[in-house]
Amino acid sequence: MKTFAAFLLLICALSVFSQTDTRNPETQKLYALFDSEWQWTLENNPTFASYLGDKRYNARWDDVSLSALEARNRRRVDALARLKQIDRAKLSIADRLNFDLFQDSYESSIDNFKTQLYLLPINQRGGIQTAYEITELIPFRSVKDYEDWITRLKSFPTYMDQTLGLLREGKATGMLWSRLVLNRVPAQLEKQIVADPEKSSFYAPFKKFNSDIPAGEQERLRGLARDAISTAVVPSFKKLNTYFTTEYLPASYPEAGIWQMKGGDKIYEFLARDYTTTNLTPKEIHEKGLSEVGRIRAEMEKIKTQVGFAGSLQEFFVHLRTDPKFYYKTRGELLDAYRAISKRIDPETTKVFRTFPRVPYGVIPVPDETAPDTTTAYYNAPAADGSRPGYYYVNLYKPETRPKWEMMALSIHEAVPGHHFQIALQQELGETPNFRKYGLGYTAFVEGWGLYSESLGDEMGLYTDPYDKFGQLTYEMWRAVRLVVDTGMHHFKWDRQKAIDYFKNNAAKTEQDIVNEIDRYISMPGQALAYKIGELKIKELRSRSRTALGDRFDVKEFHDIILLSGSLPLNILEKNVDEWIAKKKAT
Repeated sequence: MKTFAAFLLLICALSVFSQTDTRNPETQKLYALFDSEWQWTLENNPTFASYLGDKRYNARWDDVSLSALEARNRRRVDALARLKQIDRAKLSIADRLNFDLFQDSYESSIDNFKTQLYLLPINQRGGIQTAYEITELIPFRSVKDYEDWITRLKSFPTYMDQTLGLLREGKATGMLWSRLVLNRVPAQLEKQIVADPEKSSFYAPFKKFNSDIPAGEQERLRGLARDAISTAVVPSFKKLNTYFTTEYLPASYPEAGIWQMKGGDKIYEFLARDYTTTNLTPKEIHEKGLSEVGRIRAEMEKIKTQVGFAGSLQEFFVHLRTDPKFYYKTRGELLDAYRAISKRIDPETTKVFRTFPRVPYGVIPVPDETAPDTTTAYYNAPAADGSRPGYYYVNLYKPETRPKWEMMALSIHEAVPGHHFQIALQQELGETPNFRKYGLGYTAFVEGWGLYSESLGDEMGLYTDPYDKFGQLTYEMWRAVRLVVDTGMHHFKWDRQKAIDYFKNNAAKTEQDIVNEIDRYISMPGQALAYKIGELKIKELRSRSRTALGDRFDVKEFHDIILLSGSLPLNILEKNVDEWIAKKKAT
């Protein structure tokens, strides 16, 4: 299998040698900018490069010092100045879109930098305490792969000091998350303070070696890893734990919302616009959420009647949460069921799709260290060169809180035809610039597609069990509730319990999931708004297309139009669909 470095060199060679003679000077300048910025992005974000499968920077952590972050922001400002020197009018239609998306991406990053959210490097969902998770995505095959990781471990104190610098600056300037979620972090830090280095999460790669590596070399590497963890990693976490528990946590805010931070109201308005790629205000989003909650409740009532449940919808929720028949007893049974569901879904996608990603996906457990504090499932993209599949992570913590009836909709969303289809196809977009293939991920598009995909279960014949259909409605309700509770906490100053109660009153998800979800919204303000806003736009565009084209509407072609330009802001997606409609009507 080709390495990512070779893959990247091939891309660069093709762009230089096959296109230099045919592209006009403005196009050449544009792609020179794209190439230089992409290389700079990889070099200055080593963990992102590792995630993509590029091993060149595997021995380094990201530099998260304040000076480095400021330098990166200046670099983006300079890149935009270079972009403005290119005559957009002389570019092809496709490259005008590339121009616009590059500009939008960098302007958004610069605006985000102004919020100072970079001063919040740790919350209950991640941070330096979960830095070991990258080892699940790095292939450890050669001695150098292991030595690179050891070098990273030895440099951990620098990474920790930089993180502490951000935390201290955040504390001094009033940029802190709520204590309601930060109080989960000390337990995560304590898990990394181990007496036996072999019990450290950072030691995981050394528990299994490629058989090509001699036994003596394996033992040498294990010894170096144990020493690095004992002398660099564990002391660093002790240092962080002391500061976090004695100084940082006591200074954090008591309520849920970002409004408590310096300039929090304005930051939230920016995040709402940025995540949804719209100009909707928090109030408008809140009202959309209330409307959707009412609509979906009516659909839920129909399913309740269909299965013959005589009580109220609230009582039906309790029944779904508490009846043992809706739960697996063991982690193994739960994992097997997720994998069986995915195998059932795969062949049905041909009913509504004609373009499929080449790279496969796998279903694996969420790491035990983070499972208690994270959500039900998530997806990680394939390596850029296809050497690693996409991974659908499923949470097996407390199987008695993971209902069977949500598993179908969840799997459709996270794997196929949801995130895996969208992201893997984006990575396979041929001559599309790398920043679009691997760097852009407009949340409203990505998560809107995931939520829209759940509704395709009907057309694929996957919701034959009414409880599975209720699970899909529960997931749709979940995203509608997000519009209400996210804006509720961060704009209307709801407290955490009010948000939890609203969620419980409108969705059948378990207490464990609801609490983790609310805490996620507390530490990721605005992000949860993107799902429903994006889904509503895709459904609107599908309805518009069907009305305009009548019998000529082809859902498979529509899905190509949505997916085969990669992740886009919703306004550009709408423009693409309108142009497709006009072209179809003209022929």
